[in-house]
Amino acid sequence: MPGSRVICLDTVMVDVVFDVAQLPTRGGDALSSRRVMTTGGGFNLMSAARRQGMSVAYLGQIGSGPLAELAQRSLDEEGIVNLAPSRGPLDIGLCVVLVDDGAERTFVTSPGAELTLSRADLDAVEWLDGDVVYLSGYDFVYPELAEVVTPWLATLDERVTVSFDPGPRVSDISNETLRVVLERTDWLLSNEVEAECLSHVNDPEEALVVLQQRWNCEGLVIRLGERGCVGARANEYYRAGGFRVPAVDTNGAGDVHNGVVLASLSEGVGLATALLRANAAAAHSVATFGPATGPTRTQVDAFLANHSLEVQTTAFDPGG
Repeated sequence: MPGSRVICLDTVMVDVVFDVAQLPTRGGDALSSRRVMTTGGGFNLMSAARRQGMSVAYLGQIGSGPLAELAQRSLDEEGIVNLAPSRGPLDIGLCVVLVDDGAERTFVTSPGAELTLSRADLDAVEWLDGDVVYLSGYDFVYPELAEVVTPWLATLDERVTVSFDPGPRVSDISNETLRVVLERTDWLLSNEVEAECLSHVNDPEEALVVLQQRWNCEGLVIRLGERGCVGARANEYYRAGGFRVPAVDTNGAGDVHNGVVLASLSEGVGLATALLRANAAAAHSVATFGPATGPTRTQVDAFLANHSLEVQTTAFDPGG
């Protein structure tokens, strides 16, 4: 995918993030030590890829209202074009994120204008050779979006590379919809829980092989948190070690990883290098509170230089 741009359909929302020692009990209250209100959702991946120098566009509705204005400012500041003209009267959705002292996240989501994306919005895009579409499971969990995006996907220009992250609600996607999406997926990007859900195999390296054979994907990446990731392309299989850093907030780390994988591959680098850079970017991002904390290319380079002896990427034989 050298020379490509990524066009993201993963819905953008506004995140209100609270840092709490622990989640409140039912009917209780919890004191937040800090908070941030910022653009999140699909913006996490887009900003991560953009900060690596990749051309990025959003293909989604942000609506009209104060939250939409915040989201549009964030897109503008990163140099991300919105390919779907905004329309009201709905404002963009909101997600409350509680980050506990173990850096784990708990979400409460209130959808909004992002669910009003239309087939006309999708059909208006002029595709370029090498374009990469990024889809999220959230595009297929909500009926309003699934009914628009699923049939459109079957008509998408074959020149376009499709990348798909099933997300934490993969089990809420209908089997038929999931089949349609995976049959058109070129790059499958998931964490190990989602990979197990799709493959029914609890070993990530085995899951790579099962999913590759079942769906004939060009490439796959399975994220393993602080343990790094595994990836495959054609007959290449790699383990890329993770970087141990003090985790402050894991919100959006998977999105950062995906964005850097796609950006690195778009430059024509090998999969092994792309995996290592993505691991470094994700590790860098979890050390900062809040979403959309993906590092710049320079920051990734510096992180790798400072941690060069910690991890390595090794090839493996899935049949060995």
